[in-house]
Amino acid sequence: MTETVKTSKEIIAARVAKELHDGDLVNLGIGLPTMIPNYLPEGVDVILQSENGFTGLGPIKGEASKDLVNAGGQPIGINSGGAFFDSQTSFALIRGGHVDVTVLGGLEVDQHGNLANWIIPGKMVPGMGGAMDLVTGAKKVIVAMEHCSKKGASKILEECKLPLTGKAVVDLIVTELAVFRVTEEGLVLEELQEGVDLETVKEKTEAPFTIGLRVNEVQFN
Repeated sequence: MTETVKTSKEIIAARVAKELHDGDLVNLGIGLPTMIPNYLPEGVDVILQSENGFTGLGPIKGEASKDLVNAGGQPIGINSGGAFFDSQTSFALIRGGHVDVTVLGGLEVDQHGNLANWIIPGKMVPGMGGAMDLVTGAKKVIVAMEHCSKKGASKILEECKLPLTGKAVVDLIVTELAVFRVTEEGLVLEELQEGVDLETVKEKTEAPFTIGLRVNEVQFN
């Protein structure tokens, strides 16, 4: 049973969940992407992989173990049939093209599918982590992020200004306002989130985009 959708982040997580299929091997980035399993449709069971050496991540059952955390350091559980392995094996899965979908947050995405999501110059960060490997190794890259920054600036740009995580790697952008598909010709607006009008999306999106033949409005239960 999925959770009720309320906040912007929940709207994004619920929409991304519709992109996942039963049996997919999925890597979820830290933060917002970790909410996605709460909204998987009935009958869809995905296998969650973490680059620090797990497959089969699931909810915590009983007392949390301090030794069992995801790549973001959050306590996790392991489903029956899950596996533990070293970093070499974990990154062999990623770099070998065995991850069906990765869902990552974003600081900026541009019309060419470039992604910047790992550093703002001048701010301390622990490093890029596995993001660089994921955006080049996963079969499908989805960016799940709020449409604008806290200052109200669009995060969907003509050209990324921050250091890139990957060049021309993004397949789909999902925000609380809309869903864009990245094509060789640029961004295509495919869906408006429930209650959002086209003018709002145009106003808050710096990058140019074309409108799909059928722009659907997403409905949440």
